[in-house]
Amino acid sequence: MRDKASLLRVLCLAATLFTGTIAFANTIIPILTQPQQAIITPGAPSIDAKSYILIDANSGKVLAEKNADTHLAPASLTKLMSLYVISGTLKNGTIHLDDKVRISTKAWKTGGSRMFVKAGDEVPVKDLMQGIVVASGNDATVAMAEYVAGTEEAFTSIMNNQAKNLGMNDSHFLDSTGLPNPNHYSTARNLATLARAITQTYPEDYKLFSEKSFTYNNIHQSNRNRLLWHYQYADGLKTGHTDDAGYCLVASAIKDGMRLISVIMGAPSDQVRTEDSIRLLTYGYRFFETHKLYNATTELTRARIWKGINKETALGLNNDFYVTIPAGQFKNIQANIKLNQPIKAPITKGQTYGTLNIALNGEVLASQPLIALDNNAKGSFWRSMADSLSYNYTKLFSHSSEKANNG
Repeated sequence: MRDKASLLRVLCLAATLFTGTIAFANTIIPILTQPQQAIITPGAPSIDAKSYILIDANSGKVLAEKNADTHLAPASLTKLMSLYVISGTLKNGTIHLDDKVRISTKAWKTGGSRMFVKAGDEVPVKDLMQGIVVASGNDATVAMAEYVAGTEEAFTSIMNNQAKNLGMNDSHFLDSTGLPNPNHYSTARNLATLARAITQTYPEDYKLFSEKSFTYNNIHQSNRNRLLWHYQYADGLKTGHTDDAGYCLVASAIKDGMRLISVIMGAPSDQVRTEDSIRLLTYGYRFFETHKLYNATTELTRARIWKGINKETALGLNNDFYVTIPAGQFKNIQANIKLNQPIKAPITKGQTYGTLNIALNGEVLASQPLIALDNNAKGSFWRSMADSLSYNYTKLFSHSSEKANNG
């Protein structure tokens, strides 16, 4: 009996010592700010197109849109998905830039815009990719589709699978080039998602989109993206045009580290799609700003872990955290952490144990899951007993305090 009484006193003492380590209130993470004068944000400019969208590439924030989820013919914007698939195949080592691709009769005969390859030619992958980006070559696209997947039909299946993986649920592709067909469609929002994935996942291949011209077989062709000449911050991506689709342009620009992506579908002319893209991008840069708040896998807080080997575990973010806000409003944002309660061992690295919220003037702008940065296995039997008593004591004390405050 005396030994049991001694053990009870030890556990009660442990509970008292552990009580101070739990925090039921949310943690506030300070964000360094400097005084700024807020700028009134006007509505988006008038855009002469069937559909459009403007997003920040880092945060994913939509800055302007109209009919962004309407199914429309993408024309040669389809080639962005073809290039995304090709880049993925290059990255995993299945094919290489110096590989020679034998041009099939089907690829050679493909109509529309062309790189002017010939049947039987053996052309390096690198040249064909330039032909797709700069010349919008349907022949080059079909040749690469056949080289990657055996047939264009098999390649198109990969395109649709990749679209699903990216969350492009309003897109469906029937070929690699974008020839007119009622069942071949996409949306401005989906194409912005695709363009964002290209810039972030394959930056080494993205450089191709800034090339203004390309010469193959003594034929010189200029990039159809006029923004490369008329907008100083533009560095990509792709144009598209058919009678059904109208004039389309997925554009990207970067200024002071802030990358914006605009998508215009169904404009009445090449000039209009170019000028309206400039209007959208200028609007984004003038009235919005993007800030990187936190780095991935950096400790943001430490959570009390019950019944673990370690009493605390570091929590952070899986990805870098960006937020896009109206210009001049950075001083008004606040970060707030909400932890799961209670958090009990075992803790698995990478699993979610709380949420980081970013608010502007009291309204939540963005949220990210807080993940464990390390594993924390279950502790010993004695740690489990001590923590059980400690947690119950803390919970009881907390409820008593709440009743007193509400009384």
